[in-house]
Amino acid sequence: MQNSITLTAFFLILTVFGCRSEFETIRTSTDPEFILQRANAYYDAGEYQRAQTLYELTIAPFRGRAEAEQIAYRYAYTYYYTEQYVLASYYFKNFATTYGGSELREEADFMSAYSNYELSPTYRLDQSYSVKAIEGFEEFANRYPNSERVAEANRLIDEMRAKMERKDFESAKLYMDIERYESALVSFENVLKDYPETQRAEEIRYLMARVQYEYASRSFRLRKPERLESTIALATNFLTRYPNSEYAAEVDTILRKSEAELKDLEDVRYQSTGTGA
Repeated sequence: MQNSITLTAFFLILTVFGCRSEFETIRTSTDPEFILQRANAYYDAGEYQRAQTLYELTIAPFRGRAEAEQIAYRYAYTYYYTEQYVLASYYFKNFATTYGGSELREEADFMSAYSNYELSPTYRLDQSYSVKAIEGFEEFANRYPNSERVAEANRLIDEMRAKMERKDFESAKLYMDIERYESALVSFENVLKDYPETQRAEEIRYLMARVQYEYASRSFRLRKPERLESTIALATNFLTRYPNSEYAAEVDTILRKSEAELKDLEDVRYQSTGTGA
């Protein structure tokens, strides 16, 4: 039994080192044709890391030759298939620039944007790659308006914009929760400006009225009137837009309180000037 295990281990080691030796033999070959042949074989077999290594060795020898286009195209895909999306995006874009007349350019342009889409993280994290992907898909749609992939590009743009919108909305709510009211108001306003088709418009305008009222209520006396006036404007605007909203009763209460507080402040000011004596 022990001899059987030993022999099995020996043959396994032999096989592993034999495969490695074969790849090293190819990698160190001085025959570009042979290296390219084996690179294509590895690529077709789904061994993209090895294919990538060998394609790197063929780029210079085949520059300017007919094979160069396929090498560059497959080389970009090896990065995509090995989830090296930053480099994949770069090499797809490089392919599209280098081979502007290629029938594969459309796919390369799409994949450059799609590689950045693969890097688009959860809404809680930085959305830099979402922005890059959106820009890439917008360029794609403009360059290939009749492409079958335009619909997919638009769908992915909407998906990432929804993610970015949620991030901005949650950031505004966080400012509200930690009582940074001015920052919350600016952030909510920016969400409305940046995402005019947002489905959260009603909720955002309700929250803005709430935040503005809290902001006014906690202000020094000298600043209260103008901030209460802003609250009244926001509450009135909300009730005009959404008279049947589930938030309407609360916003109406905010409006009435703001008007009453503003009137009290004006009465005090009127009396302090002695005008009413």
